[in-house]
Amino acid sequence: MAALRAFLTLAVCLLLAHQTFAKNDAPCQRSKWNNGYSTFQKRHIREGMPKSMDQNEWEKYIRNHGGCDRPTQSFLQPEDRDRVRDVCTNKGGKRFKENLCISDKPFTFVTVRSEPGTCGIRSIRKETKHLILACEVIENQCVPVHFEGNPNNIRPDNNARGCQDPEEKGQAPSSGMSWLWMCSALLVIVLYVRN
Repeated sequence: MAALRAFLTLAVCLLLAHQTFAKNDAPCQRSKWNNGYSTFQKRHIREGMPKSMDQNEWEKYIRNHGGCDRPTQSFLQPEDRDRVRDVCTNKGGKRFKENLCISDKPFTFVTVRSEPGTCGIRSIRKETKHLILACEVIENQCVPVHFEGNPNNIRPDNNARGCQDPEEKGQAPSSGMSWLWMCSALLVIVLYVRN
């Protein structure tokens, strides 16, 4: 009986960990991190970015504004902020996979690669590609929370559903796992109460 109790307790812990750390399996589901959009903006849509491709300017900018710990960074233009948000809606994005959406139209942005652990710049490149963004609901709005690389220059599938498909808007992530977790928790409680 003690072994069964230990096993069930472990199962509940694993299911709870899955609920806590798993990413959403579709876009525009409730986010587990309330500061995801503000972190996204701080990393990718900054004011005062250098207008040139000068390595010294970019190194100084990254050193002064944070980001030396990130070997690859992509920066979008602040004037594109609304268009970037639209990628997480039917107006500007299509479903890609998991919680990712891809922009209907390409964006121009700057990708800076630096030496790991330093601010030493290896390369600066202006790119024009479709954005791939993780989109989650924060404060009742579906917003970008992560910039996913698009090294193969993937384009949206014209037959894909819009990013904010009404069938999936606001669903809790992995609802099947939630029921399994609740049943396991109830079973553990019953076993503890019986002993």
